[in-house]
Amino acid sequence: MDRIARAGNPRFFACTGPHTIAAVAKAAGCDCLSGDLLLTGLAALETAGPSEISFVGHRRHAAALAETRAGAVLVPEDLRASVPAGSVALVTANPAAGWARVAALFHPVPAVSPGIHPTAVVAATAIVDPTAQIGPHVVIDAGAEIGPRCSIEPGVAIGAGVVLGPDCRIGAHVSISHAILGARVRVLPGARIGQEGFGFTISALGFQTVPQLGLVILEDDVEVGANATIDRGSLRDTVIGAGTRLDNLVQIAHNVRIGRYCALAAQVGISGSAEIGDFVVVGGQAGLADQVRVGTKVQVGAQSGVMSNIEDGAVVVGSPARPAREVFREIATVRRLARRTQT
Repeated sequence: MDRIARAGNPRFFACTGPHTIAAVAKAAGCDCLSGDLLLTGLAALETAGPSEISFVGHRRHAAALAETRAGAVLVPEDLRASVPAGSVALVTANPAAGWARVAALFHPVPAVSPGIHPTAVVAATAIVDPTAQIGPHVVIDAGAEIGPRCSIEPGVAIGAGVVLGPDCRIGAHVSISHAILGARVRVLPGARIGQEGFGFTISALGFQTVPQLGLVILEDDVEVGANATIDRGSLRDTVIGAGTRLDNLVQIAHNVRIGRYCALAAQVGISGSAEIGDFVVVGGQAGLADQVRVGTKVQVGAQSGVMSNIEDGAVVVGSPARPAREVFREIATVRRLARRTQT
């Protein structure tokens, strides 16, 4: 067995290569190059060979870059001179973005194979576009609508009335109910979307469940990570804005509103009726209390506890979450005091 880590193992990832250096440069957004160099795939700097392409985005990898045997390397302008003589420098302002496009050139998303597997159960009143792919043991309930070129993997449950827009990809064993999905939404395996929220009141007889009568709205290009959960709203809808990405194991409670192009890392929990603006980043295991308002372009540090509203553009850390500069100043002060007491 080859113990050298190689990207794109053909057992799992189909490859479209080889590609000419000109085609790769075009995909990366670099100046067009000529030449007869053919590139067969992707690899890390340390393992790449003369027919493979790699990338480096920061000077801390300069040592590895100097030793690489890659046929071509994506680099920023300030590392052009560090590319070895045997490698072709593909210079771009954003090597990571260029690398993503090159990777997609060699390993595009698998094409949808239209058809409904014989073991799938599709209600008579459901509408499934003929270009959609419905995998084994999928259940599609009454009145659901599956849009063009959707791909639904094995064991998925699509509830009554659910709508999937065009080009959605739903991973294995996902359940979706009380939801409307836009175009190109991706849901990774095991996610649960549209279930009842944690809604109840306390009466003299104990907990009284409050009916959850809203929906989940996932706008275009949303991505939901594996085993994430998104509760439907109680009276208003739970809404995830266009382009937002939720990592694995994220919990979104009822009535939450998340803006466009936000990124929530693993194990983040958002309590009911919280509102998050556009372009917000939330670090892993952070939590937001119910009904808090988080402004646009806010950054919330990992494991932070957000218990009050946050203004646009703020960077907060800690629990309770406070401005990062203030917290780090306090930490520095405590450290200085500790050193004084030790001496």
